[in-house]
Amino acid sequence: MTFRRVIYNSISSCNQHLKSVYFKPREVHRCVAIKSKMSLNEAKKIAAYRAVDEWVKNNTAVGIGSGSTVVFAVDRLAQRVKEEKLEVVCVPTSFQARQLIVENGLVLGDLDRNPQLNVAIDGADEVDKDMVLIKGGGGCLLQEKIVASCAERLIIIADYTKNSHKLGEQYKKGVPIEVVPLAYVPIREKIQKQFGGELKLRMAVAKAGPCVTDNGNFILDWNFPQDVNFHWSDVNRDLLMIPGVVETGLFVNMAQKAYFGMADGSVKTQDK
Repeated sequence: MTFRRVIYNSISSCNQHLKSVYFKPREVHRCVAIKSKMSLNEAKKIAAYRAVDEWVKNNTAVGIGSGSTVVFAVDRLAQRVKEEKLEVVCVPTSFQARQLIVENGLVLGDLDRNPQLNVAIDGADEVDKDMVLIKGGGGCLLQEKIVASCAERLIIIADYTKNSHKLGEQYKKGVPIEVVPLAYVPIREKIQKQFGGELKLRMAVAKAGPCVTDNGNFILDWNFPQDVNFHWSDVNRDLLMIPGVVETGLFVNMAQKAYFGMADGSVKTQDK
């Protein structure tokens, strides 16, 4: 069988280290297929755009979530407001979300003036087959859950890596638990004794010491045992009963629909 010499430039996704390499014809086709695979950011974008197009209406109040996927949702919302002259009030779930709203020229609201929201659009770290979510990878779980609880509908947007059959299948950082700083050690010990697994105090990236939430609290990341079939609504309730636990990153019976941008360019939806 003859070989073809295929030349790639230095940024080719199919050849990160070599400027040229020999392939059989069928290997060339395989390389083209890999190159056409959608990036995670592109997958996030198509999920976010579709959700905003389907759920945001005129004269409504919208909860704006936090995280990398929400950036695309706000971008699309700003486009629609400009093109369609929509009147939409945006209620943020974090400092990041507030900045996105302001930077895109959208109307900034709050729960004092908008205690009832038509819809909240937010990302997730993982979504299981029962639409139970892990959220809080970005440290905004408390405000995200408050805003979601005020919305008629919670719509989740994510890329395909966040879609799992079971929690912990793809997201390996555990369940975030926001706690009062003075109680983090006894809380850690109680959870490990009651449920197993391991809890670690989340550390800050650009400062010495622990990560501090927008609310002045610490976060414990619970790497729960994978060989236990937890009933997550019961676990969530029991965690919240521990004095000093402010909120958990378990969102149970809250999301109505999820949009996942897939590697092939399609959008997969999941309903509760």
